[in-house]
Amino acid sequence: VPFSESQAPDTKTDLTGLFTEKPQSGEVAVGENINFVAKVNAASLLKKPTIKWFKGKWMDLASKSGKNLQLKELYDRNSKVYTFEMQIIAAKPSFAGAYRCEVSSRDKFDSCNFDLTVHGGCPHTIQSLGASQVKSEPDEDVWEILQKAPASEYEKIAFQYGITDLRGMLKRLKKMKKEEKKSEAFLKKLDPAYQVEKGHKMKLCIEVANEDVDVKWLKNGQEIQSTGRYIFESVGNKRYLTINHCSLSDDATYTCVVGDEKCTTELFVKEPPVTITSHLEDQMVMKGERVELECEVSEEGATVKWEKDGVELTRDESFKYRFKKDGRKHVLIINEATKEDCGHYTVKTNGGESMAELMVSEKELEVYQNIADLTVKAKDEAVFKCEVSDETVKGIWYKNGVEVKADARTNITHIGRIHKLTIDDVKPEDQGDYTFVPEGYAFNLSAKLNFLDPPKIHLDCMGHTADSTIVVVAGNKLRLDVPITGDPAPTVVWTKGEKVMTEGDGRLHVESTKGHCIFTIEGADKQDEGLYSVIVRNPAGEDKADINVKVVGKIQPLCHQPPVMSIVTMFDFFFPGYVLERKKKKSYRWMRLNFDPYTDTTYEAKRMTEGVEYEMRVYAVNAIGMSCHSAASQPFIPVAPTSEPVGLCVDDISDTTVSLKWRTPEHLGSSELDGYGVEYCKEGSQHRNSKLEFSFKLLPSQLLPSSTSALLCEKSRAVHCSQANKKPKIWIPRILRQTLIKKVEETINLVIPFQGKPRPVITWSKDGEHLNPKQVSVRNSDTDTILFIRKSERKDSGKYEVKLQIENVEDTASISIQIVDLPGSPEKLKIMDVWGFNVALEWKPPKDNGNCEITGYMVQKADKKTMEWYTVYELYRRTNCVVADLIMGNEYIFRIYAVNMVGLSLEPCFSADSAYIQKTGFEYKPPIYKEHDFSEAPKFTHPLVSRSVIAGYNATLSCSVRGIPKPKVTWYKNKMDISNEAKYRMFSRQGVLTLEIRKPCSFDGGVYMCKAVNASGEDAVECKLEIRRKYP
Repeated sequence: VPFSESQAPDTKTDLTGLFTEKPQSGEVAVGENINFVAKVNAASLLKKPTIKWFKGKWMDLASKSGKNLQLKELYDRNSKVYTFEMQIIAAKPSFAGAYRCEVSSRDKFDSCNFDLTVHGGCPHTIQSLGASQVKSEPDEDVWEILQKAPASEYEKIAFQYGITDLRGMLKRLKKMKKEEKKSEAFLKKLDPAYQVEKGHKMKLCIEVANEDVDVKWLKNGQEIQSTGRYIFESVGNKRYLTINHCSLSDDATYTCVVGDEKCTTELFVKEPPVTITSHLEDQMVMKGERVELECEVSEEGATVKWEKDGVELTRDESFKYRFKKDGRKHVLIINEATKEDCGHYTVKTNGGESMAELMVSEKELEVYQNIADLTVKAKDEAVFKCEVSDETVKGIWYKNGVEVKADARTNITHIGRIHKLTIDDVKPEDQGDYTFVPEGYAFNLSAKLNFLDPPKIHLDCMGHTADSTIVVVAGNKLRLDVPITGDPAPTVVWTKGEKVMTEGDGRLHVESTKGHCIFTIEGADKQDEGLYSVIVRNPAGEDKADINVKVVGKIQPLCHQPPVMSIVTMFDFFFPGYVLERKKKKSYRWMRLNFDPYTDTTYEAKRMTEGVEYEMRVYAVNAIGMSCHSAASQPFIPVAPTSEPVGLCVDDISDTTVSLKWRTPEHLGSSELDGYGVEYCKEGSQHRNSKLEFSFKLLPSQLLPSSTSALLCEKSRAVHCSQANKKPKIWIPRILRQTLIKKVEETINLVIPFQGKPRPVITWSKDGEHLNPKQVSVRNSDTDTILFIRKSERKDSGKYEVKLQIENVEDTASISIQIVDLPGSPEKLKIMDVWGFNVALEWKPPKDNGNCEITGYMVQKADKKTMEWYTVYELYRRTNCVVADLIMGNEYIFRIYAVNMVGLSLEPCFSADSAYIQKTGFEYKPPIYKEHDFSEAPKFTHPLVSRSVIAGYNATLSCSVRGIPKPKVTWYKNKMDISNEAKYRMFSRQGVLTLEIRKPCSFDGGVYMCKAVNASGEDAVECKLEIRRKYP
């Protein structure tokens, strides 16, 4: 497989630095192997990177993979690094050259260049992709190649070896006799055919039986005369015809005549391979513009092939493409470029090729009328309208970035160049920013819809109604802040009765801000009571609200002190509520006990420090405000009860007595312990003869100091002899309240804390059965119990139950443990169907799921030639899939791994059969179009220009014209035809017309006209020529 490429390597520089290791240039001997390695770090990439290997500038080596070239790909899951490898096997001299590696991932791209040098062997002529190499061996005979080749290969061989007249050559060869009879005059005849390269020398030789005989040499039946190019020689019985500097005219049938006998041969003049001296250049044009792709070859009149994206452009498509030859220049012309013309165009000769890319951009869209902002009232119609230059352009309307859909109120129309958005019965929710975006263009048109909102008063009181009452204390400031809305901003008028309130004196202030209107009266008094009205107006309407203002006097201070007894305060006054404060006697900082008014006259204060003296005072509160505080209460000291006695137990029992023991309470408080109180009660069965049992509880008692009022202390918690100190209780950790999942052979160590006195009896079980001590270890302490499994197995999965028991009181808890393992391999992988480049697979789930859910399957493929496995789907959830993008002509096998939360199954499931991707061919049928009429009336693209010249010096007049078919041009002087006059010479070259006037004199001055006429019409231009004397 030849990889050589005539184009220079791409010098594209690194853009983002995706490579962690780039392929380096290398050298190799002929027949040996060499590897090129590139590495890419995919840790920061959102998508798997795609890599391409190129030779030269354009040749993609992915299609050349085979015997001499292999491409590999590896992925390291730990380091997340992709390794790409290109291996060249049994290198040949033609493999030498410049290579390029490109990697891309979404919007990231990187490339690098490297070279390959091949030592040993003669370097081959580098040809471009798809062109055959010109053989340089002198013994190669085109006639022998044609004899062995089928008829379908004649044209290809003619193009490869530069045969210009293939039809004539085949006709001449057909006339030649396959078997020659033995001749008496000739000892050795001419061979059936000879081949010589253009410009070289050719020597024809025969041997005659009689040395003295004369011979004649004929060319195409005409006798050849001896000249400088044709030389006749006679040496013994040998006769020679030498042709120097062979040209295409020497390609003919040559005959040597001896008497009545003759022998004939065919001489083929082979042209050298045609190379491209000036390559095609990439072009970017606007839609509708003319495109000319031009190249230059080494020989005039050479045959070239034009291709677009690998498809040959033939003369059948002349309605769209025009092919032009001008000497060694070849031009492909596209009159009006369209988007379909984008692609890679290639010109090929038998000695090389050149490629260029054509990109066609859309014309810029012009906006004739932009959409304008609108302001509408409720239930009106809003119409957004715009006009663009292209009638075919469609667009999308958006409101605040959301696409607008047509409905009962919204209508979207597109008529010609005009786009409309109509909204009927406009509502407040229609207000916003509207945008029109033309499809295929990176700009938009925006406008705003403003809704004319009628004014509205928003009073957030009295159940959200307009009627409300405001109470203000006499002498305080009255401030009415009313929220309002409306667009445009409404005007505000305040009235009291029929009187409009204005800022007449210093007490009254009226102010309007955005969203609020404020009415203020400084130092309100009784005469300011009444019904106030606020009226708001704007062009969309008006709104009104009434506010009733009531002025009241202040509450009188609380004049006598409520009685206080210890920490409970009593009040004898009826008010809406009270606020209480307290402080330490030696402090000046009063602390509020309640923030909401307290309606009862009895209050219990809490959270005070024992043994510290406190004082309290009270405020009365009503709707107007808070009164002055009362006088402080008498100082008092709060006293707390002792804690319960500890360690109560029965020391001795007789028929009538019980001896008890206990220890002093841990906390006695600020007062000393005065004694204990003992209580007992009966417990047990209800039967008459049953034995009575007693339980005891012990209460300490304390007397308060004589300086404070007596208060019944709260009794301490009872201690019962017949009950345990603490009930059994299991505290399950949060992580164990759900199923605990562990892998096989992992260690399980469960620590379960609990409480209970005396120490409870702990029992473990699994699924209702006792634990196996050989597999499970249990260790208990006073505060927790531990379940330990050193190496877990699948059979350890299940529900474990722990039970605590103290006498007849117990507590239980359960813990679920799930031991998971790798899944088994899937089963019965089958190839269900093969079509195109796709293969349909189907399989069954594994019998063993590893004691957990199967999360997916990994699908891999391998070419039977290389047996290298590539991942198609890494985590596929279904049990059937389609593998696409397979290579035509290859045979594939497949394997499937099952995946669960632990990992991949140890063994894959292989497909029993292989899938062969058939090579499919297709015949291109070009579309049939009506012939386009290219006729055009003559039109001068550049007019004649009036000139003033000096007599005696040649003068020229030039203009340019176009027209199809080519128009007939006639020159006139002062309306007289001068076409046949010897003084004037007319030239026409590619539409440029020139009139040359030889040594004009004063009589040659006048008005000159050029007229062009064809079947579609005519056109004319004229100018004035002034002749000046040579010497004034």
